[in-house]
Amino acid sequence: MFPCVARVPLSHDDAAPAEAHPSLHRHIVGSANPLITTGGIPRVVASQRHFSRRTLTLSLAALGIVFGDIGTSPLYVMRAVFASGAVPFNSVTITGVVSAIVWTLIAIVSGKYVLLVLRADNRGEGGIIALATLVRRVLTTSALSDQKRTRSRTYIFASVCGVFGAALFFGDSVITPAISVLSAVEGISVSAPGAQHAIVPIALVLLTGLFAIQRYGTSAVGKAFGPVMLAWFASFIALGAPAIARYPQIARALSPLEALRFITAYPVAAFIALGAIVLALTGAEALYADISHFGRLPIQTAWFVLVLPALIVMYLGQGALLILDPAALHNPFFLLAPHWAHIPLVIGAAMATLIASQAVISGAYSVARQATRLGYLPHLRVVYTSQKEVGQIYMPGVNAVLFVAVAAVVLLFRSSEALSGAYGLAVTTDFLLTTSLLLILTHKAWHWALPVTILIGIVLLTLEVPLWAANIIKITTGGWLPLSIALIVFILMSIWHKGEDVVRAARASREPNLKYFLAQVAHHQPRRIPGTAVYLHSTVRTAPLPLVRNLHVTHTLHDHVVILSMKTLGVPHADPHQRVEILHFSNDLPGMYHVIIHYGFKDERNPIEDLRDSALNPKHTWSFSKAVFFTSHLELEADDTKQLRFIDRISRKVFLAMAHTASSPSWLRRVPADQMVETSFRLAI
Repeated sequence: MFPCVARVPLSHDDAAPAEAHPSLHRHIVGSANPLITTGGIPRVVASQRHFSRRTLTLSLAALGIVFGDIGTSPLYVMRAVFASGAVPFNSVTITGVVSAIVWTLIAIVSGKYVLLVLRADNRGEGGIIALATLVRRVLTTSALSDQKRTRSRTYIFASVCGVFGAALFFGDSVITPAISVLSAVEGISVSAPGAQHAIVPIALVLLTGLFAIQRYGTSAVGKAFGPVMLAWFASFIALGAPAIARYPQIARALSPLEALRFITAYPVAAFIALGAIVLALTGAEALYADISHFGRLPIQTAWFVLVLPALIVMYLGQGALLILDPAALHNPFFLLAPHWAHIPLVIGAAMATLIASQAVISGAYSVARQATRLGYLPHLRVVYTSQKEVGQIYMPGVNAVLFVAVAAVVLLFRSSEALSGAYGLAVTTDFLLTTSLLLILTHKAWHWALPVTILIGIVLLTLEVPLWAANIIKITTGGWLPLSIALIVFILMSIWHKGEDVVRAARASREPNLKYFLAQVAHHQPRRIPGTAVYLHSTVRTAPLPLVRNLHVTHTLHDHVVILSMKTLGVPHADPHQRVEILHFSNDLPGMYHVIIHYGFKDERNPIEDLRDSALNPKHTWSFSKAVFFTSHLELEADDTKQLRFIDRISRKVFLAMAHTASSPSWLRRVPADQMVETSFRLAI
């Protein structure tokens, strides 16, 4: 046997509506409007379209959080393109590479993400999980009955894209801190070549400090992110402009014809170069993932006003330097600066890379919490590090796993040049997944004409498929790393999601039908005792086992009995005025209710406070100051009598091991210990 203890998830998407039981009477606290719309997509309209002080403030903050990753790419991109020797090193190829970088930034980052993808927010939230849930909701609410089969396949495809995209993000979360910090510290070797051996130890010290301070939160550090990155991007212009002035012919790279000239003259070399050119785009997905923090307009403003011009000047400057001094290929970024500025520039680069790493680490916390609430990961401990900002969280388990993985990657690869081969496959795969979901959205939700959607798809895929293919060939030189991480995480998320379904079905088979149970209770009318009892349960279709057990043993019911369910919606944030849904079972059973609390997948959960707010409604006189909360956990064990395939037995062992590491939901700690009763059940799966 393989026993373990796992707390039963208390929030699922299967909480039934009131109509699922004829004796239920529905009431939504706070508003008469329906909670969930059944068609279309809410369009987010900015309250301020004009340029304002608030836009400037948010744009400055976005510089630190959103553009940290893409802002550190110039540290290693040009060197990565030519380091292998597969790309000829001459003025034509240098100009062509710079042109390709500039126009991929314009086409993919500006055209796709900044102007198009930012429109595809899921009620103000971004990221591939939010995009996938948005697409699934659109497909679910579609009224085209003649396309049910196609919709079902597309729904599954969208789900897989969302889960695998989240898995790829965790791969990026391991590689980004490693390559960014290594590339910054390597600047020391420019001024002190003998310090080469100290690069890895210094990088490990910086990374250790970065992960160690996560527990204290990032609100204080976050205030400095914007100004630091403002100075960082300003330095791009200060460093690149003089080199451009010395070799103004590099301005030809602003024409896409130079990129085409490079591709036609050196097709094989150009294809290989794409594998490194994509490094200039890393962090583009952050533009979409962080839309909830800043909004569309501030991100667009920061990108077009400062970030894009600064990046273009920097890459042009590096191109000019390499043509004038081919020996500068050793480190073209730092060699743009005069000797006296190398150490300050190393310090600035270290700060910038730590900021970029901080952003991706915080993003990993958010993605892990979203995956947990959508049922793809077990409950993980969450620490809220801010009294004001719900989004500022710290997850000790995720932090520890990331630190070990990042440190291992640094020790394994030991240089940004060696690691550059691993840093592209995850990004380009994410590009393709996002494009696929976006095309479904433009046609199904935005109702764009099919030819327009096809044209957009052709343009984007023509750019992104070659980038992806160029990184596929790097699997043996490092591309295996993010792909392996993503596959492992994807398999674990899939196993957990399927395992929860198995546990839910097995538990439901042991729970009596709620309609039958209520009929028996109404017929026998047990003795009522003073007080309020809250039973945590995931569905309205069956009776909670603790309630059944309590009634069987004591033959009593509290005066007020609340069956509490929490439902995760496919939106980031639920309307707080429509959060609590109260279902009255029957007039024959006064004081018995089923309460469903609706949460978005990014909402902080505080059901006790929400219940107290609902109790203020004059129609209900519940008292929760001394309410007893009945919770349950399952002792899961392997059922050896079941005949399973080898792969299913392995999956069951993995699920049981994951369940063993699951922690209680964070909100459960808010319940006073003397008001909680926990019932244990054994279940074989």
